[in-house]
Amino acid sequence: MKRLFMTTLSVASLMAGSAAAQQAAQAQPEGEEIIVTAQKRSEALEDVPVSISVLTADALETSGVTNAVALNNMAPGLRVSSADAASSPKIFIRGVGLSDFNPNASGAVGIYVDGVYIGSPLAQLAGFYDLAQVEVLRGPQGTLYGRNTNGGAINITANRPTFDFVSNARVEYAESNAVTFQGGVGGPIIDDLLAFRIAGQWVSSDGHTYDRVIGDDVNALRYFGGRAALLFTPTPDLSIYANIHHFENHGDATAPQHRALFPATPAVAGPDGYCLPSAYASGLCTDLLGYADTDNDVRAGDYGPDSGRDTVYVRGGQVQLDWRLGDIDLVAISAYQSADRDAYENTDVSPINMLEIHYNSHSHAFTQELRVQSNDPAAPLRWVAGVFYMDETIEDNSTQDVLRALRAPTVGNPLGIDPMNNIAVYGYPYTQQTESLAVFGQADYNLTERLIGTFGLRWSEDTRDFDYRSEIEFGLIPILNYRAEESFAAWSGRLGLRYELTPDSNVYATYSRGFKSGGFFGGLATTFDQLEPYDNEQLDAYEIGFKGLFFDRALRLSTSAFYYDYQDQQVFALALRSGVTTLILNNAGSSTAYGGEVEASWRPTDNFDIQAGVSLLHAEFDEFISEGQDYGGNRLPQAPELTFNASMSYAAPLPTGDEIVLNADTTYSSKIYFDNSNAERLSQGAVWNMNGQVSWRSGRSGLEAGVFARNLFDEDWIVAVSPIESLGVDLLTYNRPRSVGVFVRFSN
Repeated sequence: MKRLFMTTLSVASLMAGSAAAQQAAQAQPEGEEIIVTAQKRSEALEDVPVSISVLTADALETSGVTNAVALNNMAPGLRVSSADAASSPKIFIRGVGLSDFNPNASGAVGIYVDGVYIGSPLAQLAGFYDLAQVEVLRGPQGTLYGRNTNGGAINITANRPTFDFVSNARVEYAESNAVTFQGGVGGPIIDDLLAFRIAGQWVSSDGHTYDRVIGDDVNALRYFGGRAALLFTPTPDLSIYANIHHFENHGDATAPQHRALFPATPAVAGPDGYCLPSAYASGLCTDLLGYADTDNDVRAGDYGPDSGRDTVYVRGGQVQLDWRLGDIDLVAISAYQSADRDAYENTDVSPINMLEIHYNSHSHAFTQELRVQSNDPAAPLRWVAGVFYMDETIEDNSTQDVLRALRAPTVGNPLGIDPMNNIAVYGYPYTQQTESLAVFGQADYNLTERLIGTFGLRWSEDTRDFDYRSEIEFGLIPILNYRAEESFAAWSGRLGLRYELTPDSNVYATYSRGFKSGGFFGGLATTFDQLEPYDNEQLDAYEIGFKGLFFDRALRLSTSAFYYDYQDQQVFALALRSGVTTLILNNAGSSTAYGGEVEASWRPTDNFDIQAGVSLLHAEFDEFISEGQDYGGNRLPQAPELTFNASMSYAAPLPTGDEIVLNADTTYSSKIYFDNSNAERLSQGAVWNMNGQVSWRSGRSGLEAGVFARNLFDEDWIVAVSPIESLGVDLLTYNRPRSVGVFVRFSN
C-alpha cells in the first residue's frame, strides 16, 4: 500500500515537474478556468491550496445525481450511503465520518447549500437540483466556514437569478416507470435591479424489489421540491439574494434484505457462533422467530402487507447581503430551515412481527453568519474574519415495537407485554437544544512575490441542553429520565505555505486542526451510561500538494498527500449487551489515516474531454476498546484502500452542424467494512460501476435528446448493513439495479 502510494505520487510529481519546465518559458495561454469559492472568494481551482474536487452541472446530470447519496465515489476519497429512503446520509471523506443515523447526529463532513450549513440529517438529501456545481473539500474546514467540520465539506451552489432570461430542463423516463424532472427558469423583473429564478425537481419510480407476500414491488421512490429566488441590486456595490425552498418525500421506506444468523444445526455454525456464509440461504439458518429468506435473490423478499413508508418535509429560506464598502466586503447570511420525518418501517423485513420502528422527528434551525473580508485579489494581504451563530432544536418521539408476534394477552396482562423478555413497545422521546457560537478568520500574505503564507484561527463553543426519557407502552412503564446541559468548546486553526512555480502551477503544504463538538446519543437507551455525553473529537491534518495547468491549459493536474492524527474519534456501533443489540456512541482512543489523491482532466481537442481521479487510503484504529473488544489495528468503517473515478465526453460533429455526444463514467471502490469489528460478513468487496449516455445535440438550439444506462452491467452490491444480532438477523441495503432510459434536455 505504501509503495503503491509513493510510486503514484512520484510519477505525478515527475509529470508535473516536466510539464512545468516546458511552460516556464512560455507566456500564459488563454484557456478555460474552473472557478471555486472554497475560500469564500472566487478563485481559479489551481490557485487554491486545498484538496478539492469540482463536479459540474453537466457531470451531475449525466450521472443522474438527484440527491447526496448519488455523489458516492464521484470524487476521490468520498463515500456517501444511506439505509434510509430520504434522510440521514452517512458521509465520509478520507475515512473521516460518522455512521450514526439518529436525528441529533452531527456528521464530520459539512453540507453547505449556497453558503448555508445544513446540519440536520433529516434535511441533507434535499435540494439537489438546478445546480451550478458541487465542490468537495477534503480535510478540516473551520477557519473560513461558519460551522466547523473536521472531515471536509460538500459545497453546493445552485443557479442564481440573472438579468438575462435563461431556462433549462431535463426530463428522463426509464425502466420501472421512473420519471425524473429538474429545471429552472429566470430572468429580469426590473432590468439591472430585480431578477428572479424558479426551479424544481420531481423524482418517482415503481419499486425494484418484489414482495412475495403482497405480489407487488416495494422500494418505490417519490420526492419533489422547489426553490424560488430573488436577486435585488439597488446599487453596483450592494446585492441582496433571497430564496425559499420546499421538499417532500412520499416514497416507500427502504426495504433491505433479510439475512438469518442463527444456525439450526452445529454443522452450519461458524467460529463466531453465527451461520456460515455458505449456509445463509440453506434454510438451516433462521432469525429469532424461525424465519429465513432462502431464495438468494437480492431483489425479492417477504415483507408483508405494510413494508413501510418514509415521509419527509423540508422547508426553509435564506437572505444573503453582499455589500462592498471600499476595500472590504461585508457578507451576511441569515437562514432558517425546518425538517419533519414520519416514517414507519418493517425493520426485520420478514412477514413475522419481530421488529417495527416508527420514526417521528422534527428539527428546526436558525443560522446567522457575518463576514468581513478584503476584496482586492492582487493585494499582498487577503483576509476573512467572521462570526457564526446557530440555534437548533431537535424533537424526537420515535418508538420500537419489539417481538409483537410473541405477545400473549391474558386477563391480568391484556396488552401481552413482557418487558423481561423485551416484548413491548419502547419509546424514547427527547428534545435537544443547541446553541453554537464561533469566531473565525484566515489571512493569506505574500511573503515574497511567489511565496504565500496562510494563517487561520477559530474558536467554537456548542452548548447542548438534552432532555430525554425512555419508556414502555407509551409511558405505561417508565425506564429512565435524563436531563443534562453541557458545553463543548475548542480552538482550531490552519497554517500553510503556497509557492508559485509558474503562473499556472504551484505547490503547497498545510497543517490544520479540526474539531467536532461532543454531544449526547439520540437513540433508544435503557441505561444511563448510554446517555453520558461523548467528548469532542480532534483531527490534526498534515498535507502537501501540487496543482497545475499544462500544454496550453489542455491538461489540469492536482496531487496531494496527507497524514491524519485522529484523537477521541466519535464512533457509532451496534453492540450486544446481555444478549440484546444496543446502540452506543462513544469515543475511540486514537486513529491514524494517511494516503493521497491524484486528479487530472485532459482536453486534447475542443470536443473531447477526459477526467480521472484516484485515492489511496490507509485508515485504522490505533486504540479503541469497546464492550470489552479490542479493535486496535482494525480498518475504519467506510474507508476503502483504493477508489477510482473516470469520465469521458466526446462530441462528434455532423454535417448539419449538430453533434452526436458520447458520455461514459465509471467508479471503483476496493473492499470496505461497515462495522468497527471488521467482521467479514459486515463488509462489501470491490465494486465497479459504469454509466453511459448517447445523445443528439442540436447546433441551432439548446435541445438535446438521447438514451442512458446507469449501473450498465446490473451489478449488485451492499451500501449499508445493520446487524441486529440479538434477533438473529443482518439487514442488507443494496444499490439500485440497472436503469435504462431516454431523456430530453433543453437550455438557452
